Amino acid sequence: MVGTETIGFAGLGVNAWLIWMIPFIGAALIPALKNKSERVKSYIAVGFSFLSAFFALSILPIGLAGNEIHSQIPWFSALNLNAGVLADPLGIIMSNLVAWISASIFVYSISYMHGERSLTRYWFFMLFFIGSMQLIVLSDNLLMVFFGWEGVGLASFALIGFWYTDRKKDYVGREGHVVWGIPMWASPTHSGIKAFLFNRVGDIMMLSGMFMIFAYAGTFGFKELLSDQSWAQEMMQQNLLVPAAVLLFGGAIGKSAQFPLNEWLLEAMTGPTSVSALIHAATMVKAGVFLVARIGPLFFALAVFNVSLFFEVVAWVGAITAFLLATQALVNQEIKKVLAYSTGSQIGYMMMALGIAGLSTNFVDGYTAGFFHMISHALFKASLFMAAGAILHTVGSRFMYDMGGLRKNMKKTYIFMLLASLSLAGAPLITSGFWSKDAIFASLLESSYSLSPYLFTIAVVIAVMTAFYTFRMVGLVFFGKPSKNMANMESKGQRIHEVSKMMWIPFAILAISSIAIGFVGFAFEAQIHGLFAHYLSNTFGISERGEGDDGGFLGLNPIAAISSVGAFGVGGYLGYLFYIQRKADPEKIRENVVSRAMWQFLHNRWYLNSLLYWIGVVIPLAFYRLTYKYFEGIFINGINPALQYSMVFMSKVVKVTQTGNIQTYLYVFSAGIIVIAMLLLM
Repeated sequence: MVGTETIGFAGLGVNAWLIWMIPFIGAALIPALKNKSERVKSYIAVGFSFLSAFFALSILPIGLAGNEIHSQIPWFSALNLNAGVLADPLGIIMSNLVAWISASIFVYSISYMHGERSLTRYWFFMLFFIGSMQLIVLSDNLLMVFFGWEGVGLASFALIGFWYTDRKKDYVGREGHVVWGIPMWASPTHSGIKAFLFNRVGDIMMLSGMFMIFAYAGTFGFKELLSDQSWAQEMMQQNLLVPAAVLLFGGAIGKSAQFPLNEWLLEAMTGPTSVSALIHAATMVKAGVFLVARIGPLFFALAVFNVSLFFEVVAWVGAITAFLLATQALVNQEIKKVLAYSTGSQIGYMMMALGIAGLSTNFVDGYTAGFFHMISHALFKASLFMAAGAILHTVGSRFMYDMGGLRKNMKKTYIFMLLASLSLAGAPLITSGFWSKDAIFASLLESSYSLSPYLFTIAVVIAVMTAFYTFRMVGLVFFGKPSKNMANMESKGQRIHEVSKMMWIPFAILAISSIAIGFVGFAFEAQIHGLFAHYLSNTFGISERGEGDDGGFLGLNPIAAISSVGAFGVGGYLGYLFYIQRKADPEKIRENVVSRAMWQFLHNRWYLNSLLYWIGVVIPLAFYRLTYKYFEGIFINGINPALQYSMVFMSKVVKVTQTGNIQTYLYVFSAGIIVIAMLLLM
């Protein structure tokens, strides 16, 4: 790999620095525009997002050529730490993905947030969000990554709870739905705090792993950790290398909402839909995947130290999360929450692929598949969320049973949401989602890992469920008869109509992009594979040692391809039958006692949310109340008066001895001298 080493902001290094600095500069300037018009604030914020995107685009040719930019400046001289940017192929592609999807969401926000109060606060945190994410992507060391890590955490907290007045219409969940005494609906402020606390758990794990490595390596730099691997040798001798790697992954579990820290993502839908699109497509949850993509090759390059357990943890956490959240999406009735469940599930796919990469003879296959699916998912999920926001904007309800028949009133939204939905469902050969999922299936099949057949089976089952809940969503929203809610709106003179161009054009572009990549999916995947093969070989010394099965049409693994097509066919047909054609009534299935119990189990989110509240909130609070009542109220409050009365008694005793008679004092003093003298003579 040809590297461009620069000092400070010289040469091309300045471009890489400005990608993440410009959004922060924009965020700092936005408060100065507080008294300006909504139009001025919005267009300036959008301008900063596009400026950052153009700087990202300016270094894209370097990444596509397999080269890199590494620029550093002095930072903590006492610890010999530098601040730096590392724009290698991985970082450059991810940076462009974040920048351009964020810019499209910013354009969408102009119309979506029109007329909202606190736009200054909104644009400040949106710019701060993408600046923090770009800092994660382009940092050349773990410490700078952690600064960006905390930045996206702060921005997500502020934006999830953006409507902090907690209006009922901004809640998520069905009011009155209680499980084990825990409400299953949440306000924006509650959701923001929940996201903040869940992420702090992951952040503590990540910070612990970082400093464990720093204690042995004396550096946080990715290049330095790779060049001198003696730290890994020492940590392995102390059995600390794998725990440190798993702790780093704990940070990714929190940010990417993986099991068991997945519950915050489902309530995060209280924020504006533009925020949801940003969190799910370009920032926050993708940060965890990117961290694993960044450190995965480093730990694989340390294969001599047997870190395969780390990759097993990554793969199985991804598999469990993907299955868990896909099952819950089957029964949920809120359009944004279905998309949220889908995000967590699809990120599970990415983690599964990155995990299996480290357990395979050919690391490149799984690595490429996971990253390809991240690109694909970012495109169609941003489009889906923005389209969902357009529907909410028009219908005024988050529940899909308040929709229905919208394809007649919102034709453009219907067409483009259908295209993005086909990518999510993995429609064969014409969608990016098909090719990226197929690549994951192939990497699982061709892995040498003994348990990969089980992972493959789980992945296929998830694909069936994904196709089903996607068609269910499309059917409930766009097909069938208009709901009572829509009829009431029409009767009051509120016409159901298409949203403005400013809203539908951004999600149309992303939906079309996911289909366009689908039509050249085999070539696109080959290009990504070749680029990462070159990157991994030259940077980490990871070569393509395994010979994958390249037979079949367009180089597809036949079993993987058949499974992909079959999963889409089975899941899609069932969804089409129940929710588009309406030839079968899904409510009748719930009449069976077993299926009704299963539906209730899934609808109650496997009882995990309630369990976490009991473990983390209810029981600790009960313990605190008991402690206060008995320990504080009886023991501590009992000791305080006892001390008080004893001191009063002692003071009275001392007071009695204070007679004011000099002869008495001399007598006591003499007696004391005599006693001491006798003790010394004994």
